[in-house]
Amino acid sequence: MKFTPGTRVGVLYGGLSAEREVSLKSGAAVGLALRELGFTVVMIDVDREIAFRLKEADVKVVFIALHGAYGEDGSIQGVLEYLKIPYTGPGVMASSIAMHKVMTKRVLLSYGIQTPDYTVPDVGVDEVAVPSGGYPLVVKPVAEGSSLGVSVVTGADDLTPALSEARKFSSQIMIESYVAGIELTAAVLQGEALPLIEIRPRDGIYDYQAKYTKGFTQYLVPAPVADSVTRKVQELALASARALGCYRGAVRVDFRLDMNDQPYVIEINTVPGMTETSLLPQAAAACGMDFVALIDRILQGAGLDLAPV
Repeated sequence: MKFTPGTRVGVLYGGLSAEREVSLKSGAAVGLALRELGFTVVMIDVDREIAFRLKEADVKVVFIALHGAYGEDGSIQGVLEYLKIPYTGPGVMASSIAMHKVMTKRVLLSYGIQTPDYTVPDVGVDEVAVPSGGYPLVVKPVAEGSSLGVSVVTGADDLTPALSEARKFSSQIMIESYVAGIELTAAVLQGEALPLIEIRPRDGIYDYQAKYTKGFTQYLVPAPVADSVTRKVQELALASARALGCYRGAVRVDFRLDMNDQPYVIEINTVPGMTETSLLPQAAAACGMDFVALIDRILQGAGLDLAPV
């Protein structure tokens, strides 16, 4: 299905998650681009009346610019499936799995794709087992994005405070081995791998502040790594997206590259950010695609059938 200028497009943004502020910025940028393309844009700040509001808005397609819970976890995708409204990005199952970091790891490992070792503590328990490699560790909520609640722990004394911070965002948390090396991200757009980006946070940790504050992080596009490493990471990004069933729209696969140039998949983002500091638009620009063209490409993907797993 081809969506032409004049089509009523609903942009879902804002929402109910801890990533609401980022989503508001993403949605605003997407809305401007869609208007420039000639679409009739209906901006919808998502609340619990969303099913009623979607029917009232009479949109023909939805561009999802929601991040985090209820927007990136299959919830809104299920509502849209029920209402038979085409939407951008992966479907219900792929979104749900990708949002849950433990389930993502289980799927990736079943396909032989390397990801750091991890443990999952029982809910509310502070006496926890750590991965066999020991410290340093990364403690994170199982189902949250934008690095909210994430801590890098270098010793046992810092573990309990890190657990408490992660539990502010999710009752279930994950303890992951820290991979010393560099941070890379690989965007996949409609089954095509875009140029890699190396992420160099000013303070060494790519946390919420580093992600969304200008000047706190340096982005190198394309990443200054060997061509063989670029190819390997891009192939792994494509394989990871396929493993989870992310066949349409744009997804971003985050990696740590160790000192031996071995990549480890950290997570998969099914609704990448669209803010001025976001990574997907930077990767698209590196291959000659401006922001407006990127938004059109993602929107047109909403008319494609989801490929089978």
